[in-house]
Amino acid sequence: MFDLTGKNALITGASGGIGGEIAKALHGAGATVGLSGTRVEPLEALAAELGERAHVLPCNLSDAEAVDALPKQAADAMGSVDILVNNAGIQHTDWLSKLPSDMWESILSVNLSAAFYTMQAAMPEMANRGYGRVINIASVHGLVASKQKAPYVAAKHGLIGL
Repeated sequence: MFDLTGKNALITGASGGIGGEIAKALHGAGATVGLSGTRVEPLEALAAELGERAHVLPCNLSDAEAVDALPKQAADAMGSVDILVNNAGIQHTDWLSKLPSDMWESILSVNLSAAFYTMQAAMPEMANRGYGRVINIASVHGLVASKQKAPYVAAKHGLIGL
């Protein structure tokens, strides 16, 4: 593996399977991890499992102001954000003609806009320190269309482009 001792990683969507495993891998490599998501109980359970160097940072990624504040909260808790992992994702299965507009907005907010806003908030400090890594987790659906998943496909395609 690699040594991330002294590095601080913020992971969105850390309350779920992929995000939790990413957090475990980065923590195992020596990083301090900021665990973000909307479901506090799984975040707290993961932090308890990891022990020291794990911080719970709940955030509703469909709230632009909360997303903009998240990297600063992570930096306050950990000292900096050296690694940003935009992993969070939600989807809804329905025909495009029946998809409620608020669901479209929610999926784009969490899957695409939140990545943009966290990058925009975290990257200036990364540049000032001369070190930073951003990892955006997309999906095969960002490359291949899938019926009844139009907003998810659009958002993940946008994330690949971002």
